[in-house]
Amino acid sequence: MPNKDYSKIEISPMKYISSVQNEIIKNLVQLQEKSKIRKKTGTFLIEGRRELSLAALGGFAIETILFCSDYISETEVSAIFPTESILNTIEISKEVYQKLAYRDTTEGVLAVAKTKTNRLEDLKLKDNPLVLIAESPEKPGNIGALLRTADAANIDAVIIANPKSDLYNPNVIRSSVGCVFTNSIAIGTSEEVIEFLKEKNISIYSAILQEAQPYYTQDFKQGTAIVVGTEATGLSEIWRTESTQNIIIPMEGAIDSMNVSVAAAIILFEAKRQRDYLL
Repeated sequence: MPNKDYSKIEISPMKYISSVQNEIIKNLVQLQEKSKIRKKTGTFLIEGRRELSLAALGGFAIETILFCSDYISETEVSAIFPTESILNTIEISKEVYQKLAYRDTTEGVLAVAKTKTNRLEDLKLKDNPLVLIAESPEKPGNIGALLRTADAANIDAVIIANPKSDLYNPNVIRSSVGCVFTNSIAIGTSEEVIEFLKEKNISIYSAILQEAQPYYTQDFKQGTAIVVGTEATGLSEIWRTESTQNIIIPMEGAIDSMNVSVAAAIILFEAKRQRDYLL
């Protein structure tokens, strides 16, 4: 059977919506703005060509495409979604698009996608994985930056313990530039995450000031979890007492903390440096 030429797929809109007062549009605004609506429906809104391409690459199920022909053509939309499995396609007016668009840049296309469960028990890890744990991150921008760092280091998974922000918050998607779709992500309580790591024989290295050794003195070549907390309060006590080793980034300036994604990047790339010697 010959391979299908997906570049020739035409997307024929089922609807055209020109009014911001349309009930569908009102519902989408609620979906964009409210975490409880995203949790209730199990869906969220994605904006941007790159983000949508990464969502498709990450296996996220797309329910509805919305596009504005003032910014993007049907052919360009079909190139982002080279399948015929989309349930619904809606062309929207410029006014409606600007109502829904979260970012200042206008790329003309959005989609409603299904959230993933992000359960710990569904997380598949290879031997000797390198994992980033973030405990209680509050700011969507910090979550997004951590996910970008994880993607850049090409680590095996990101686990968020005791999350205080919705993973599918539009600010997380925007600040992660779509890396929320490219990382393997799981969510659980600190207790659940620690139990999971111990079951997998993954050593825990908590970035914390107390009873800590410089990060570069540790051996990260075996199964490793790097754990970071918030900039304001750091990690909770359970991570200090349950860690294999507490680690610190020696600092020589007037302050004793740095942005959490910067700290995570320093330690993760040291782990990657050590592991490169195994290749």
